[in-house]
Amino acid sequence: MRLIERYLFRQLLGPTLATTLALALVALLSQTLQTLDIIVDQHQSAAVFTKIVLLSMPQLLAIVLPIALFVAALITLNRLHTEQEIVVCFAGGASRWRVVSPFLRLAVLMAIFTVVLNLWIAPWCQRLRQDELFRVKTDLVTSLVREGTFTQPGKGLTVYAQSSDRSGALNNIFIDQMKDDGSSSTFNARTGNIVVRDGKPAMILHEGSNQALSKDGNLNYLTFQEYVFDLSAYVSADDTVFYKASDRYLHELLKPDLTQPEEKRNRKKFLAEAHGRLAAPLYDIAVVMLALTGVLGGAFSRTGYGRRIAIVIGVTLTVRVLGFGAQAACTANAGLNFLQYLVPLIPILVTFRILFRTSARINAPVALKTLAPIAGAA
Repeated sequence: MRLIERYLFRQLLGPTLATTLALALVALLSQTLQTLDIIVDQHQSAAVFTKIVLLSMPQLLAIVLPIALFVAALITLNRLHTEQEIVVCFAGGASRWRVVSPFLRLAVLMAIFTVVLNLWIAPWCQRLRQDELFRVKTDLVTSLVREGTFTQPGKGLTVYAQSSDRSGALNNIFIDQMKDDGSSSTFNARTGNIVVRDGKPAMILHEGSNQALSKDGNLNYLTFQEYVFDLSAYVSADDTVFYKASDRYLHELLKPDLTQPEEKRNRKKFLAEAHGRLAAPLYDIAVVMLALTGVLGGAFSRTGYGRRIAIVIGVTLTVRVLGFGAQAACTANAGLNFLQYLVPLIPILVTFRILFRTSARINAPVALKTLAPIAGAA
């Protein structure tokens, strides 16, 4: 790149990074609020909560990147126009392509980055996130027992543990079980552990007693050194994690395992997700072209380009909404997937035609006339 192109590239890069970071943090905040129940309901540590939230960042970044590019390009172009730097570029003999090319170079770089995000980084992080959420969901200690609190993890079952140590051992345990036939059992134990035996969850109680009241009113009392309390009736039978469309790699979306009923049922949804990821980088280029058109896509104006900018903002929002709508439509009809590419390609082609049509060029004489009052005042 020549000096002027490097300068314009640097002017755009800073606002792009700042805007991307700001929008990503806003999106991350909304994700944080949605995931807050991990700590509130599941009693997980702040480290687990932070890990789950941060693993959603790549997917959020891929969503906000086109918006950040568009906002940054408009801010940069408007500032360059206000400070007459674009006029100076044309007055110095720079062609329209030399002014536009730094913006397109950054758009292409961001499009490549979006490809990497969508095809590899985001699915990998989403898988790790789903695995962590599944581990939290199936964590028997946190789902069944809360220190110092009476919990009811299932119908007719009340559990209390005074404390637990780092190894997961529970201290001073109380369990009250009401059965459907009207009988009840109460267990007290000094210590206990939640384990999985023969594929079934159970609590091993140590040094305790049991008081059992039959439906006839007979009371039985016994003490034990070890007792196995079966928990399988109170724990979900799900033992595998199902990866959603957003959690899968491209080859898994394009070629799902049709022998699995769940994957066969979601085949069109997977295909729509795959084409959506492949089409997403085109939006990075489309929004930059629209921003360029808002400032450079018409006759030169000393008073600014507010009306044209307002139009391209409306067009950009419409294009993005149509993109989401096209992907949603493709989940019902796989034959419409071409629309996911057509939606961003149309504004790219139209804006390219507007930007480089002969009548839209700014020639040096016009630019020099504009600079004359400025030079005289100086």
